Amino acid sequence: MCGFTGFIDYSGIGNQDVLRKMTDTLYHRGPDDAGYELLPVGGCNIGLGFRRLSIIDLSPLGHQPMFSSSREIVVMMNGEIYNYKEIKSELISQGASFRSGSDTEVVVEGFRLHGIDIINKFIGMFVITILDIKNQELYFVRDRAGVKPLYYSVSSNGFVFGSELKALKQFPGFNTDVDEDALALYFSNGNIPAPYSIYKGCKKVEPGTYIKINLSNRDFSITKYWDVFDSYNAPNYSISYEEALYETEKLMESAFAYRMVADVPVGVFLSGGYDSTAVAALLTKSYGKINTYTIGFEENNYDESPYAKIVADHLGTNHFNYNCTINDAKSIIPELADIYDEPFGDSSAIPTILVSRVARKHVTVALSADAGDELFAGYPRHRKASDYLSKLNSVPNFIKQLSLIGQSVNFSKNISKANRLDKIIEIAKSNGPLAAFNVINRTFTLNEINLLMGNNSNSLHTVFDDDSLLSNKVSILNKVLAVEYKSYLVDDILQKVDRATMSASLEGREPFLDHRLVEYVAKLPDSYKLHNGVGKRILKDIVHKYVPKEMMDRPKMGFGVPVVQWMKSDLRDLLEETINESVLKDQNHLDSKMVMKIKNDYLNGNLVDFERLWFVFTYLQWFKKSRQ
Repeated sequence: MCGFTGFIDYSGIGNQDVLRKMTDTLYHRGPDDAGYELLPVGGCNIGLGFRRLSIIDLSPLGHQPMFSSSREIVVMMNGEIYNYKEIKSELISQGASFRSGSDTEVVVEGFRLHGIDIINKFIGMFVITILDIKNQELYFVRDRAGVKPLYYSVSSNGFVFGSELKALKQFPGFNTDVDEDALALYFSNGNIPAPYSIYKGCKKVEPGTYIKINLSNRDFSITKYWDVFDSYNAPNYSISYEEALYETEKLMESAFAYRMVADVPVGVFLSGGYDSTAVAALLTKSYGKINTYTIGFEENNYDESPYAKIVADHLGTNHFNYNCTINDAKSIIPELADIYDEPFGDSSAIPTILVSRVARKHVTVALSADAGDELFAGYPRHRKASDYLSKLNSVPNFIKQLSLIGQSVNFSKNISKANRLDKIIEIAKSNGPLAAFNVINRTFTLNEINLLMGNNSNSLHTVFDDDSLLSNKVSILNKVLAVEYKSYLVDDILQKVDRATMSASLEGREPFLDHRLVEYVAKLPDSYKLHNGVGKRILKDIVHKYVPKEMMDRPKMGFGVPVVQWMKSDLRDLLEETINESVLKDQNHLDSKMVMKIKNDYLNGNLVDFERLWFVFTYLQWFKKSRQ
């Protein structure tokens, strides 16, 4: 796990000093080593900067940027190719030779022999930059799931890229004007979805995509090499539940084992829920005693640590627990803007950062259990969406439809009558079930966003507009799961975990996001995932083989944080210094009166969705930081 950055400079403003400044902003992603290369290719200067966190082949032979023996190919990789040993053996049989034990060299030799098609063989999480000096081409590849991030910006001066926005901002002339349309998306769902970023002209490489740049003629192309929609569009498997159960467990075992490949200590984040328990149980079965890490809270409604300890004791793990306190939140919240570089509205980033710091004291790699809900239909909204949206699709009578819409709006808690009416209107106008699902889950409605921002923002295309890319034969449930995979999972959860773990110089791995497992589960019948109104059927049955059902049966809690309570007590001062008339005068994106009303409604105990306050709060925290 590492971080990299660089540029294609056509104007002469990129130099070694600029490259170093860009690269060194990513020190936290790679404290073990650094590499800086400035190379003239195709009439321009190519800057390649790398920070290394040593995971595989800890020797200097793993240094990046890594050159081929002919020095015609240069590679930088953030992430891991878990099946690199198998690919390496295949390449050796084809005439390749290796100097190191690094998986990055497998990318070098694989590209030399097979070109960009080699990426289709990779099982892993990665962002890869490949400079083909001989053919004057530069490639940028993002993994299928989007576990690892990559930003880029195109301008008249050239092309700048990096693992985090803070690196790009060091390039002279980088445009830091806020993209108000992207900001509107943030207030809708609490994140800025790929391919957009908070800055105009700056984008994220989308998952399962590679960019190719011809350095001589500046031709720029984007290619989609993998899309989860393809698996959901495929016919469901015609197999028994028992066959599916067996095959799913085998795929999970293989995926989890691959995520143990490392030359450094590995641990597991354990909440005590089904997803993390599955990871811990199957790894304990194969590897014996493992390290597990849990964050708890003094507030019982948020505290999963007792459940995690019960599971850890049952499995016999070496378990570590740390309680997140208000003081921890006080220290972490001011860091959020710097860690995430963009406004980011998921408050569970706080305990995620904290558990990463705790784990880093013992291990360099930690396995998370993200995507279990998205693959196996684990959220309550999946059941509700499948029910309500199926009915909405089938009921032609407008009055009956409005009644169902009213029911669907009840997905959200603590919303005002005005918010509820806005949602009903927006759902009625929505084009297809995915668009309706998006409306249901928005924190601010489009009307409220326009009022909040004082203008009518342009609607940017998102995955929720892609109903037409999913076959009519795909069930409502699978449509919801597919779009959540490409939205909430990528833009919220994976972004949260990557920045949190890397801020602690910890490599976070996602065992459920092995593309073989993802493709298989996508093709399972709905009833194997959601059965009698209960999600995760097949995953739960696998877990029950290792942990008694009665030990696991408890209400789903999620990875929440009691910041909604803390903001009225020990964090009140931070709230007041972040949201006040003076601060609001210094920015021109939000309506001051509406912001102050949201804050005052919260403090006065009026009906208000706390997420609305938190989204505004984290945006203003980011805005203040961005101007420093």
